[in-house]
Amino acid sequence: MSDIPLHSLGRKGKTRAGYAPLNDAQDNDAQDTDMRTSVLRTAAARNANLTAKGKGKQRERYIDADDFDEEATLLGNRDSTLEEIEEGNVGEQSKRRSSRQRPSSIHKTQDKSRTIPFRPAEKLQSRFPPNLVRNQKYNIFTFFPIVIYEQFKFFFNLYFLLVALSQFVPALKIGFIVTYVAPLAFVLFVTMGKEAYDDYKRNLRDREANSQKYLILVPSSDSGPHTRSVPSSSLKVGDFVVLEKNQRVPADMILLRTSDASGTCFIRTDQLDGETDWKLRVAVSATQKLVNDRELLDLDAEVYADAPIKDIHTFIGTFTIHTPRTHSVDDVPMVQVPAVEPLSADNVLWSNTVLAAGSAVGFIVYTGSETRAVMNTSHPETKVGLLDLEINRLAKILCAVTFALSFGLVASNGFRGQWYIYVFRFLILFSSIIPISLRVNLDMGKTVYAQQIMNDSEIPGTIVRTSTLPEELGRIEYLLSDKTGTLTQNEMEMKKLHMGTMSYGFDSMDEVAHQLASAFGADQAHARSNSMATGAQLAMRGRRDMSSRLRDVVLSLALCHNVTPVTNDDGTLTYQASSPDEVAIVKWTESVGLTLVFRDRTRMELQTPTGARLTYDILDIFPFTSESKRMGIVVRDAHSGEVLFLQKGADVVMARIVQRNDWLEEETGNMAREGLRTLVVARKRLTPQQYAAFKTAHHAASIRLDGRSEAMISVVAEHLEHDLELLGLTGVEDKLQDEVKGTLELLRNGGIKIWMLTGDKIETARCIAISTKLVARNQYIHEVAKLKTSDQVRDELEFLQSKLDCCLVIDGESLQLCLNLYKNEFIEITTKLSAVVACRCSPTQKADVARLIRHHTKKRVCCIGDGGNDVSMIQAADVGVGIVGKEGKQASLAADFSVTQFSHLTKLLMWHGRNSYRRSAKLAQFVIHRGLIISIMQAVFSAIFYFAPIALYQGWLMVGYATIYTMAPVFSLVLDCDVNEDLALIYPELYKELTKGRALSFKTFFQWLMISLYQGAAIMIMSLLLFETEFLNIVSISFTALVINELIMVALEITTWHIYMVISEVVTLFFYVISIAFLPEYFDLDFVVSTRFAWKVAVIVAVSALPLYVIKLIRSRVAPAASSKLL
Repeated sequence: MSDIPLHSLGRKGKTRAGYAPLNDAQDNDAQDTDMRTSVLRTAAARNANLTAKGKGKQRERYIDADDFDEEATLLGNRDSTLEEIEEGNVGEQSKRRSSRQRPSSIHKTQDKSRTIPFRPAEKLQSRFPPNLVRNQKYNIFTFFPIVIYEQFKFFFNLYFLLVALSQFVPALKIGFIVTYVAPLAFVLFVTMGKEAYDDYKRNLRDREANSQKYLILVPSSDSGPHTRSVPSSSLKVGDFVVLEKNQRVPADMILLRTSDASGTCFIRTDQLDGETDWKLRVAVSATQKLVNDRELLDLDAEVYADAPIKDIHTFIGTFTIHTPRTHSVDDVPMVQVPAVEPLSADNVLWSNTVLAAGSAVGFIVYTGSETRAVMNTSHPETKVGLLDLEINRLAKILCAVTFALSFGLVASNGFRGQWYIYVFRFLILFSSIIPISLRVNLDMGKTVYAQQIMNDSEIPGTIVRTSTLPEELGRIEYLLSDKTGTLTQNEMEMKKLHMGTMSYGFDSMDEVAHQLASAFGADQAHARSNSMATGAQLAMRGRRDMSSRLRDVVLSLALCHNVTPVTNDDGTLTYQASSPDEVAIVKWTESVGLTLVFRDRTRMELQTPTGARLTYDILDIFPFTSESKRMGIVVRDAHSGEVLFLQKGADVVMARIVQRNDWLEEETGNMAREGLRTLVVARKRLTPQQYAAFKTAHHAASIRLDGRSEAMISVVAEHLEHDLELLGLTGVEDKLQDEVKGTLELLRNGGIKIWMLTGDKIETARCIAISTKLVARNQYIHEVAKLKTSDQVRDELEFLQSKLDCCLVIDGESLQLCLNLYKNEFIEITTKLSAVVACRCSPTQKADVARLIRHHTKKRVCCIGDGGNDVSMIQAADVGVGIVGKEGKQASLAADFSVTQFSHLTKLLMWHGRNSYRRSAKLAQFVIHRGLIISIMQAVFSAIFYFAPIALYQGWLMVGYATIYTMAPVFSLVLDCDVNEDLALIYPELYKELTKGRALSFKTFFQWLMISLYQGAAIMIMSLLLFETEFLNIVSISFTALVINELIMVALEITTWHIYMVISEVVTLFFYVISIAFLPEYFDLDFVVSTRFAWKVAVIVAVSALPLYVIKLIRSRVAPAASSKLL
């Protein structure tokens, strides 16, 4: 920087881009400096489209202004000068971008873009959100009101609250207050205790995350330390954070320095985008050149960062140094020419990623709620099961029945006296129609299901985190799955190498190693022997030809990549790369004898099977992009000086680059059908003249101001990418999780539509869709990528509408466009497809898709994933399943159910989901029946006795009926099974029946209503017909008949008997008989032990229960259930 001369940055004779052409007569220093400054400014202007940045009242903009001359700069009037020119030369592009990106941000206060100087003032730091992790739902003030609201927004609980409160009004009081208040209080207490405990655990996790210590750089005297340890929650925008290997990044920061001399480092982004491959990040070059970290504190620099957005692949910013650190020879301070360097996502470490190797220094730009990680996570909603909502709807119908009964009885009496009081008293008498015990029974049932799931030895390690949702597992119609770590293990392995005339499978790799050793001279002495016969010599020559071809392809694979070998503390080698495919190929070359031992930005060293070292100079690298779908490298053999251009890539692009051949297309198709990821490897030898011509043209293109990237691509295509020698085709397998194919097939047969949402590339996702059998063998795969216009979207949707049997593969960009323009049409068409694969999805896109399917289809959606990037999707689903995997436990902790592998989903849905739903449906209807029958008896009793609102059963009888006399047998229904486990898994089609919701519907509800009406009326009328002289006998006869009737009804409902069911029936009957002796106010013991009592009760029970048994028998013969046909 010290050689920058003073010069005016005038704007006369500007080119189209707004920069003055350089005069040849200018001295070289000035020319170089001008060129560098101009290019940097252009890059900054083009990449960042710099907009106005609010900085208190002072606003700055880095542009070349007409009157921005050295005098103003030297006099220190830079700010005021910029203030004056601010209105003049802003540039239309900048204005357009500003208005497009932030339509609402008209005022400075709303603009969240920021310019942060090094060592910012405390006041500036305090403007940004604190760096706190907060996953709690409640705080000390909101807990009680929110939980109470969540409980009483259910009609069920609200109804009981009103009934309980009515008992405090003397005119409405019936029986014991405790019988109405206690059940409700119990339910509320259990729910609140559970919520409080869950939130306390969340608070502990938050505190642990917020208290993690990090080192920050602080100014100090030369002798003292210059770092200080602070908790994560105390970090602020503008802090310099020192990160060590395997440390999690606490906030979004610009990478300033790394321990690697090249200024690069690798990070693991598994918790952000779900991909376990390491990503390369590059430090700001100006700060990487500094001698040590402490010099950062003396630097007069600042960072501009655009407003925080969700997109983790985009970042717009600039890094500016104002004052050069050195002085000129005459000790005159240099002019403050801002040296601007553009910043992109490659220069940023996002929060929640992990530094994979070395150490680094970062400069915090976003904290807390403004970090990409937090912006991509949604706050968890309280999930309510569909069964609970259905029961809530039925409760409203029951309430209407209660009103109708009460009003009907009062009307029948001719509205005499204080009839409105009588209406309320009847309402309270019939309150058992909506039994509070239903909530208690269902909640206890959910606990039993959760225990059964967690204690299942076939799915070990499964944890139920949301115990209110087990029934939902039986109603799933859409499964949204992550790919990496969920369907696959993300462990790559090279399985095949095809060279046109020869193909090597996984089992013949030792032959490759032998041929390679031969080619590199280990067996050369053997080959040079002259005593052989002519035929043998010819055979050896043919073999040597194959060896040399194999040598070429393996050498190309060992050189054409972006892999860096790293020696661990224990002396072992690990490979770092941004693509697991490349690591797999380099590991394979190592396994056959050619090992990558050293690499930096300019040189690569390989070790041959003989132990010799091959050194290659790296001249150019053309990295892989999703557009180019290929990666190239130009290397020079340090020994022979030979220059090679090596390239590998997808067959679709490589087919037109390599020389004509007759096998590539066919073999690529074969490998793709096996689910292997294919890469075509090719080579071109370059003469020194060819390379010099390419280098000249490439350099000329690289310094262009307009269309630079297009120009560079065309130069590479023109000089290098044609007539390449086709060396071979590699097939890499991404290992699938255990039993994934069988699981997906089973789920599909169960009527579940499966979507795969991944952050990975289209090619990779397509391969996995084929290898997992998500796509049927000959099913058409329709790819949709890079859609730009509404016409393109409409055309694609029309095509899909006409071909609903295909599998759709769509990229994130096109998906977003479809959702923005034709949301309803897109969801309506895609939900009919058998399989959908969405690639390059952001975490929020995954969650949006889940919500849209839920909202549009009104069906149950299950999401399964294993990384931090899947948390939003898991929380947006009706049922979220997290896998405990290599990517940590973040998804598992946020999920409703946590499993250890994908295949456990079969048992979870087909068996436990089935049982939970069917059992709860049966239990709910039986508890409603239990309440209805006693209310019908009350209504008949009141109607006969002059419509008086007097309770038929009072005090202990009412309490005992809902608890000790019927609870155990009714609750034992949670152990019932309609089919055995093997059948449920062999015939997944049985699961389709459940999704129709027939186990609990208005039809079944009205059937139970009719049963209750018949039985209640039969028991009461029969009891009155067999009326004895005293009222006491009616109570004892009808109540005994009622209890025995309920026990028989439970027995009729059971499909598969369990030992506990038998015990509950026998013990309950025993308890009832014993309790009669202790309740003389309700039972006349002399009458109860008489034979008259016994035969009258038997007749009543026969009249109420026998017809139902006969109907059940006939139905099982005429219209048997689907499951019973298999038994």
